[in-house]
Amino acid sequence: MAKSINEYEISEIKDIIIETDTIKTFIFDWDMEEGRIPKPGQFMMVWSFNGKQDEKPMSISKIGINNNEIGITIKNVGEFTNHIHNLEIGDKLGLRGPYGNNFSINGNKILAIGGGVGMAPISTFVEYAREKGKEIDVISASITKDELLFTNRLDNCGANIFTCTDDGTCGFEGYATHRTINILEDSCYDMAVVCGPEIMMKGIFNILEDASILAEYSMERYMKCAMGICGQCCLDNTGWRVCIEGPIFTSDQIKQIIEFGKYHRDASGVKHYL
Repeated sequence: MAKSINEYEISEIKDIIIETDTIKTFIFDWDMEEGRIPKPGQFMMVWSFNGKQDEKPMSISKIGINNNEIGITIKNVGEFTNHIHNLEIGDKLGLRGPYGNNFSINGNKILAIGGGVGMAPISTFVEYAREKGKEIDVISASITKDELLFTNRLDNCGANIFTCTDDGTCGFEGYATHRTINILEDSCYDMAVVCGPEIMMKGIFNILEDASILAEYSMERYMKCAMGICGQCCLDNTGWRVCIEGPIFTSDQIKQIIEFGKYHRDASGVKHYL
């Protein structure tokens, strides 16, 4: 019998890739059973066994259908992620999923934009789209050169890579928004996909709207169940659940989400402005 996506799988860490000083990718064996094959843009719920039964959503950054592997890329930003960063090959994590919807492909020339660890779901999309023969330009943005993600990997799959860093240590000096404006001066696209800090995505949204380029955006919110039951990840004022109706939202949907680029809510429902 095929496993349900809502069943935990206690998974041994098969490999750990140190991407930057603060970001690691964790590789796991994963049976690609019907209903459990991840799609670009989906996420996993990760249980850390750290004594507090913590569980967090993490974007899938690697989908290895041929070798039955998945990867999740995690930035060390707090107690939960620090615990995971201290694990070693052979240690175990609890995984359930994949959850949420996925990026779609519309047209033949696509712009993919990722900021920081937002490159995780972007990377799976780019590889998938390249397998479909699509022409992909990728903007990979970070604060500094040492924090850029997956540039070699995506270059190897045939994507065109455009880096930008806040401090100018690699590629274009400036933000992802500046790099997007720069690229659109000479290029046209059928669609775009975007993931990164929400304040960045808000700026990108405005630029792409002005250029009449439809896009899809990967959003992040506080989650507990990932099954649409608890309501923790509902968006004002649509009521859409990021774990079910998202995490990928189209340009037309983004226009209806009044909190986009403005605030998010914590576990208690309190607004935190960006």
